[in-house]
Amino acid sequence: MGKLVYEGSVKADIEDRALTHLQLVITAKLRRGEPFSFTWREDMSVGGGRTTVWVHAGSSLVFKYSGSRQPSINRAWIEALAFTASAPSGLYLVPEPAEGSAPPAERLDVPAHA
Repeated sequence: MGKLVYEGSVKADIEDRALTHLQLVITAKLRRGEPFSFTWREDMSVGGGRTTVWVHAGSSLVFKYSGSRQPSINRAWIEALAFTASAPSGLYLVPEPAEGSAPPAERLDVPAHA
């Protein structure tokens, strides 16, 4: 189980494979200068609920992995996460789709240009 640390105090436990995919999406958006919100559900062991943070170029983010090997990358998952990150609701963790599945816009019957 990995950990995302935001601004040195807000922490989220996220499985290493999911955290790797989130890191790729988050860093890509920040490289392009695109701030966004990121929401995750809290575990019941810490009271449940959800947390939302505003991620921007000045954010302090740490991606801490429990394992030493980088998992294989699922391009469809990257696309699905990037789709949420660009939506008004912001980035949130979606279930991993099958490799090579339809892009998010097609799965939601939303025109690709919308």
